[in-house]
Amino acid sequence: MAQLSDDCFAFGGPMMSVDEAVGLITTRVNAIADLETVSLVDADGRVLAHDIAAPLPLPPFTNSAVDGYAVRNADIPQTAEQAFPLDGRIQAGGLVQAPIRPGHTARIFTGAPMPPDAETVFMQEDVRIDESGRIVLPPGLKPGSNVRPAGEDIPQGQVALRAGQRLRPQHVALAAAFGLTHLDVVRRIRVAVFSTGDELASPGGSRAASQLFDSNRFMLMAMLRRLGCEVSDLGILRDERSSLANGLKQVAGAHDLILTTGGVSTGEEDHVKAAVESIGSLVLWRMAIKPGRPVAMGIIDGTPLIGLPGNPVASFVTFVHVVRPTVLALAGGLPEPLLPIPVRAAFTYKKKIGRREYVRASLRRREDGALEAVKFPREGAGLLSSLVETDGLIELGEDITRVEPGQGVGFLPYAGLL
Repeated sequence: MAQLSDDCFAFGGPMMSVDEAVGLITTRVNAIADLETVSLVDADGRVLAHDIAAPLPLPPFTNSAVDGYAVRNADIPQTAEQAFPLDGRIQAGGLVQAPIRPGHTARIFTGAPMPPDAETVFMQEDVRIDESGRIVLPPGLKPGSNVRPAGEDIPQGQVALRAGQRLRPQHVALAAAFGLTHLDVVRRIRVAVFSTGDELASPGGSRAASQLFDSNRFMLMAMLRRLGCEVSDLGILRDERSSLANGLKQVAGAHDLILTTGGVSTGEEDHVKAAVESIGSLVLWRMAIKPGRPVAMGIIDGTPLIGLPGNPVASFVTFVHVVRPTVLALAGGLPEPLLPIPVRAAFTYKKKIGRREYVRASLRRREDGALEAVKFPREGAGLLSSLVETDGLIELGEDITRVEPGQGVGFLPYAGLL
């Protein structure tokens, strides 16, 4: 398990900015050291444990980039087209039997190895065949055209995949191109997930008239699994300090991270802060973010705990900006900054200075081809429909106080947040 000291998150001062919070996490969370070996089929989404240097050049041999005709550079026509006798045929996967004779050309196909002494390929659509069956090549082609040299993509010995890389399908493809079948990765981060609150009932169970079915827990577990975590669903903890404390204490030693939702505000029935302080230590973050200001982080027996707000939109937004970088840090992952896409606003909006805000929006294309963001018509942080019926979040920085139609803003698509 990732063991942290009780004061490793100590922070004094006013409300933290989002960047301060993320910096605190990424610099002070200790990455777990446990590794495992997985097949390429199971490597997607995992964090690579070691650098991988190319064990062979890519491509491993010089080959044709097109279907066409291979020639020696010395034979390329310079001022007028020239007819060449055909000297062999080379298919992808085939073997080259002999060099091309001077003044000759060879039929070659995409991916086929280049014959010795041949350095250039004419595309088949640029040539013609005369009455005698000779290949007529046009003049002026640049030497080396339409050829992929060995190692053009990645030379042998170059580091091609870095430790800490969260593997995606393209990384798996590169490992396969090297002939690898298994990769060493960091084991999955083990996360215990609780919801808190007497007002919640689990889906499938009985629900009192004054209760809501718990949605946050399932949203957060889905988001964690998309980050490659191993998730323990520990249900709902009731609004009672000792019960909360006991539940959190029991899971701390067996998990790398504890994630709760609800009960982290300052109301009389918000007991997470007191429960954590009774069994560990907690720095209650009041992040300068909307939605999602009440966020808590603490340590229980060396295991970090993050308490997210109970409103689903606030929980979603703070997961992206707090939990996501924490999980990556625990796995020793390389930073994955969120880069907003520039779009135009199709709405008016006011906000407070000094606070970062996230506005739910959908994208549409204007007549001039530019993308513009249409704000969801309602504001509430409890509206799950606002996450379902939009495409992503408009990020408004701390210095912005007003948005007008046509103004440039940054857009974070939901698809890129995990």
